[in-house]
Amino acid sequence: MANLTDFTQETLSAHLKRNPFIAEAHYFETVGSTNTIACQLALAGAREGEVVVAGAQTTGRGRLDRTWQSPPGINLYTSLILRPRIEPAMAPQITLMAGVAVADLFSLFCPGAVSIKWPNDVLLRGKKACGILTEMKAAAGSLDFIILGMGLNINMNREDFDPTLRDAATSLNIETGADYDRLDMISKLFDFIVKWYKVFLIAGFPGLRETWLRYADILGKRIKVVYKDEFQTGIVTGIDDDGTILMQREDGVGERVIAGDVHLLGR
Repeated sequence: MANLTDFTQETLSAHLKRNPFIAEAHYFETVGSTNTIACQLALAGAREGEVVVAGAQTTGRGRLDRTWQSPPGINLYTSLILRPRIEPAMAPQITLMAGVAVADLFSLFCPGAVSIKWPNDVLLRGKKACGILTEMKAAAGSLDFIILGMGLNINMNREDFDPTLRDAATSLNIETGADYDRLDMISKLFDFIVKWYKVFLIAGFPGLRETWLRYADILGKRIKVVYKDEFQTGIVTGIDDDGTILMQREDGVGERVIAGDVHLLGR
């Protein structure tokens, strides 16, 4: 579908400068990956709060070296430079924080249909509508920066998806039948990101755990954890202060899930 707004460097900067946390916005019609550009800027000394936004990505990246379909003019593809004073081991919690922020955004337009899939997906009616990819640079135990990359499916039609993805992915447009102004959406997105980032800096993951669990709805549920060619199943007993899923395996042994894809199973 046609772009609903004049999505340019000027209009993007005008919208995002209303957010005092956003230091500068960098807009590109097409990039390989916004995370790559943001990383280059961070290495060159870019400030916390600088944002990269693209109209399209040619090599959009997801978790575990997966690709992220990024057609032009209809979705949000953005990366935010963060420089929190935290231990590098805490960096993955930024992904969980961003999941809550995106879930809050989607809930404005599709209430009751939003869920979080650990660790980095946000779903609408069980189908993927957002992917989050965080990357960091650290040396000698000290964190230099984190790149928070997000791809949100906003105005995609079913036909815009690769046929192999149509049963697993969706967009706000598909789920609500409405078209959305991307400038308004990205402004709201960063309002929620900044809100939850401030909570995270003060209280860590425990400060957002209750909200995360409400969206994830996995406590007491049977899950299958798939990592590479192996999988295990069990019951979720909680989520730790560092965002690790706690699971009781079928054999009764407790397990900390630190990597892999988590799938809900029937009773």
